[in-house]
Amino acid sequence: MRALLVVNPAATTTSARTRDVLIHALASEMKLEAVTTEYRGHARDLGRQAAESEDIELVVALGGDGTVNEVVNGLLHDGPDLDRLPGLAVVPGGSTNVFARALGLPNEPVEATGQLLDALREGRERTVGLGLAAGTPGTEDEAVPSRWFTFSAGLGFDAGVVGRVEQQRERGKRSTHALYVRQVVRQFLGEQDRRHGTITLERPNEDPVTDLVVSIVSNTSPWSFLGNRPLYPTPQASFDTGLDVLGLKKLSTPAVTRYGTQLLMSTPERGPRGKNAVTLHDLTDFTLHSKVPLPLQMDGDHLGLRTSVTFTGVRRALRVIV
Repeated sequence: MRALLVVNPAATTTSARTRDVLIHALASEMKLEAVTTEYRGHARDLGRQAAESEDIELVVALGGDGTVNEVVNGLLHDGPDLDRLPGLAVVPGGSTNVFARALGLPNEPVEATGQLLDALREGRERTVGLGLAAGTPGTEDEAVPSRWFTFSAGLGFDAGVVGRVEQQRERGKRSTHALYVRQVVRQFLGEQDRRHGTITLERPNEDPVTDLVVSIVSNTSPWSFLGNRPLYPTPQASFDTGLDVLGLKKLSTPAVTRYGTQLLMSTPERGPRGKNAVTLHDLTDFTLHSKVPLPLQMDGDHLGLRTSVTFTGVRRALRVIV
């Protein structure tokens, strides 16, 4: 098997020595070409090159969720094709690694590499559905290109938190769970529309859901992790179905306390609930509109401000080695 290994040298939980060990282990089982990313978007470019190659059968992403997202967007540049495109494998190297952990992979890169090698020897793989987001036709965002996401997206509050974390990382702060918690608090204190949301969710043949402050879009469950604690805002979300949404209509102090506690205590059977919480399951097509520009995030990557985003849940989009 010929494989391409895309290595993020800035991955937060792997050292250069560890990466060398992992590369050696993978190279012992396949014809491996390892490429280290050198700029933002490089992993996407490498994924696209692999998709256009005639002999690469597998792309391995060694890095965090951002690296995986770039590789996936490169592989699917021209859309899904299970019979033609290389499969994807993931060796987690980031701080959270939601996609890898949602697939059932160990969160430790050496152990994950061992499981990957076992899966290759045994021919274990699965197909997963993905989310696709694009600018909405007829709006000022219609020219925004489409982008795939593997586990989550969000317009509004959670994307604002992601943006704040990225600003702190640019200033030299380490990406830790404590950093995320601090930015959640700061985003809440700075949220101007937390009592009356500006977001409307529209879907075909259904009444719109209005006045949302929070709109979390999930492609799988759990949605994220706080340390080793999984968080389940949309417990029914799955790689085998469409997209799920959790919307909150109010972020007053009592509401944040209630929903925050429910999220921390959430399980695969039970997520946040209440009169100001809206949960939608297995959506194929819907649009989020906002009265004012709001931050957008996908797979933990802040993508700037948007007023309208159209989402599509695409089943059986990618083959993944597990």
